[in-house]
Amino acid sequence: MTSHQTTQTMKPATAAKKLGVYLEATPAEFQEGVVSRSELNALQADPPEWLQELRRNGPHPRPVVAAKLGVSIAGLARGGVTDALTTEQIDALKKDLPEWLQKERATQVEVRKEAARIKERNAERAGQPQRPRP
Repeated sequence: MTSHQTTQTMKPATAAKKLGVYLEATPAEFQEGVVSRSELNALQADPPEWLQELRRNGPHPRPVVAAKLGVSIAGLARGGVTDALTTEQIDALKKDLPEWLQKERATQVEVRKEAARIKERNAERAGQPQRPRP
């Protein structure tokens, strides 16, 4: 009995997400086809010019925009940013520093502090013997 190994493929939207690019900005042949795991690996290892350009100048998908601005995706939505932004637009927001961005960055700092506190607390608990519950 022989086993046939099938090539693992993914939709273009999944591949774009893994590559960190905005699907609608990719070439038509990328959007219309399927991407195999080996093709994805090749794109990551040796990105073609179009992929380098998208990563450099955008438009960027919301997770990338949020990371570049130092806020959450929900924070982007609260700030009214629902579309993909170019690097130039992101830089303009950083320069202008609107009130919503300042507020969301402060919120993100607090969220990270709380996550670190909880992680530390859980690590301490893991090092202590468990107390019996009454």
